[in-house]
Amino acid sequence: MATALTAEIDVAAPVARVYDQWTQIETFPEYLGAVQSVRQIDDVRSRWSVRIGGRTEDFYADVVDQVPDDHIVWQSTDGIFHVGRVDFAPVDGGTRIRLRMVWEPDGVFETFGAALGVDSRQAQRDLERFKAFIEERDEATGAWRGEIHDDRSGPADAL
Repeated sequence: MATALTAEIDVAAPVARVYDQWTQIETFPEYLGAVQSVRQIDDVRSRWSVRIGGRTEDFYADVVDQVPDDHIVWQSTDGIFHVGRVDFAPVDGGTRIRLRMVWEPDGVFETFGAALGVDSRQAQRDLERFKAFIEERDEATGAWRGEIHDDRSGPADAL
């Protein structure tokens, strides 16, 4: 059975800087707790290694929709099923980040953790670490400003 989470945070930095940093996915291990490594293969595809419930999972993910300073939508293409969307919106003094994810827990431990809200709390802590990371910089560590619009329909359409 699929499970979902939503997390959000306000960051004291302009939308362009926050969005630009989010496009630098190879830096994710610095502030996303479960992420061990991410390798950007091309503008769309990346290879992930995450540690969940005491075990390491590797998978590919594709960006299926991306608009600079607005949103990024992705979905896994093998391994752990998950889809996600992150939105960026200007607010007084900065940017609101809203993260939504849907995934299939694997096994009793992950299912139990999801039911207890462990995943939601982890996502909120990850956003707090991202906030600290970007707020202590005057600029993002890099940027990718391209757009992606994938015509395939799939699970990410529900986000």
